[in-house]
Amino acid sequence: MDSLISAAARALAIGDALGALKRVALREDPPALALRGIAMAQLGEHSLSRTLLRRAARGFGSREELARARCVVAEAEVALAERDFTGSPRSLNSALATLEAHADRANALQARLVAARQLLLLGQLQQAEAMLALLDPQGLPPPLAALAALLHAELALRSWRIQDARAAFAQAQDAAARSGIPALSAEVAEARTALERPAARQLAPWGEQALRIDEVAALVASDALVVDACRRSLGIGPVQQSLARRPVLFALAHALAAAWPGDVTRETLIERAFHTRTPNETHRARLRVEIGRLRALAKGLARIDATPQGFAFHPENQRQLVLLAPPFDGGQAELLALLSDGAAWSTSALALALGTSQRTVQRSLAELEAEQRVRSIGRARTQRWLAPPLAGFTTILLLPATLAIG
Repeated sequence: MDSLISAAARALAIGDALGALKRVALREDPPALALRGIAMAQLGEHSLSRTLLRRAARGFGSREELARARCVVAEAEVALAERDFTGSPRSLNSALATLEAHADRANALQARLVAARQLLLLGQLQQAEAMLALLDPQGLPPPLAALAALLHAELALRSWRIQDARAAFAQAQDAAARSGIPALSAEVAEARTALERPAARQLAPWGEQALRIDEVAALVASDALVVDACRRSLGIGPVQQSLARRPVLFALAHALAAAWPGDVTRETLIERAFHTRTPNETHRARLRVEIGRLRALAKGLARIDATPQGFAFHPENQRQLVLLAPPFDGGQAELLALLSDGAAWSTSALALALGTSQRTVQRSLAELEAEQRVRSIGRARTQRWLAPPLAGFTTILLLPATLAIG
C-alpha cells in the first residue's frame, strides 16, 4: 500500500472525505477506486459510490479475496444507506465468512452490524438481536462500538426496555466521543432525542395528551386495558392481542375505545369498519359476526356488551381503558415514520419494511405527494422517496416490529 492510499484511508477513518479525494481522485487502481467509493458515500453520492465499489471488487478479482470482501461489505453498507433491500444476503454472508477466515476482525464486525441494521429496519427484531448477540463488545474500535450501542438502544426502545435504551445511548455517546468523528457524535445525539420527544398521544373524553416513550411503556406495563393505535393491538401488561392483520377488528376496537365509557351506534361502527354510510341488512349481519370475533379475541381483557343503540366496551375488573394514537393524524403514519429518517427509500424497500404490497405503498405515496408531505427524486427504477424529518416527534412506536410487546 503506497503512501497516498494510506493517507486517504486515514482521512476517511476520521470522516474527511474531501481530504481523501484530494489524494486518490484521479487514480483508477482498485485500492483507489474503493477509497473513492467510500468517500463518495460519505458525501451522500450513493449511486456513484456503489459503482466505484463494484469496479474495485472486480479489479481485485478472486486472487485478492480479502480486499474484494471488504468492497462487498462497503457496498452493502451503502445499499443500506440508500434503503435498497433487494440484494441477496448471500454475498454479505460470504464476505463475512472471508473476513473472519482472514482474521479481519474490524471489518467482520462491520459486516455483522450492517446485517443487523438491515434486519432492524425490516422489523425482524429477534433476528437482529441474535445477530448482535454474536458481537464481542470487548475491544471494539470506538466507531463500531458506537454503532453497536445505537443498535442495542433502538432494539431496547422498540421492545419497551427504556432503562436498557438509556444505558445503550450513554455507551454510544461515550464511544462516539472517543472516536473523534463529529458526524458520529451528532448522529448519536440526534438518536438520543427519541427519549424526550412525544411518541404517542393519549386520547380521552377530556382531550388528548402527548406522551414520551417512557410514559407509553409505563402505561403498557400497567394494569390498564390499552388499545394501541401505534402497534394496532389491545392488551393488559404482557397479555397482548395483535390486530395488525385484522383491520376491521381494529377499527371496531378503536371506535369502541374512543367512546368509552359510552357506547357506539351500529351505524357508526359500520361506517368505521366497512366504509359505508348507507348500511343494509348485509352490513348489519356482518357487524354482528365481526363483533363476535372481537369478543373472542378480547376474552379475559374486556366485555363487549350490546346496548339499545349499539355496543360498548367494558374492561374486566373495572380497569381503566387507555386509547393510544400516533403522534400525528393520518392513515399513512407508518409510511411517514420510515421516511422521516431523512434517507431516500424506494417503493420496494418501503413495501418490504411495512409488510404490504408495492402497489399499496405507491397509492399512499401518491396521496402524500399531492399533500406535499413527501417528494420523489429520480425516475423509474432509480426513483426514491423522501420526507422532511419530523423533528418534533419520535416515530419508534410506528416502525414495523415482529418482537412481542412486554
